[in-house]
Amino acid sequence: MLDERKVKLMTRLAFYEQTQGKEDFKISAYYRKDYTSLHMLCSFIWVTIGYVLVVGLAVLAGLDSLLGHMSMAVMVLIGGMAIVGWLAVVIIYAMSTSLVYNEKHKNSRQRVKKYNHDLTRLLKMYAQTDSQE
Repeated sequence: MLDERKVKLMTRLAFYEQTQGKEDFKISAYYRKDYTSLHMLCSFIWVTIGYVLVVGLAVLAGLDSLLGHMSMAVMVLIGGMAIVGWLAVVIIYAMSTSLVYNEKHKNSRQRVKKYNHDLTRLLKMYAQTDSQE
């Protein structure tokens, strides 16, 4: 005879495996520090590429006026501003990436722990029915 509690538990487990479980199992395979560091590295690379492209586009847009006022002091000033701007953007993105992916890993691990707990409960239910028979 079917046990309604077992069916509900198995349905919940199967639903989790098909929805969030796929992603959660991949995320929880990493240590939190490794997962966050990997995403921070990717973020650093993409922010740097994006910043170079935006600054390059701004330089191309203002190239006419830039060439008109060219001097060593102006070039050093613009280069320094570009480097300080890049550092500020990278630091902001690194902090936000760290916060987001730490939280994502923490939530994922909590869901996987709940899944494992439910799986253990299901195994205990099967053990009880086997011992009663």
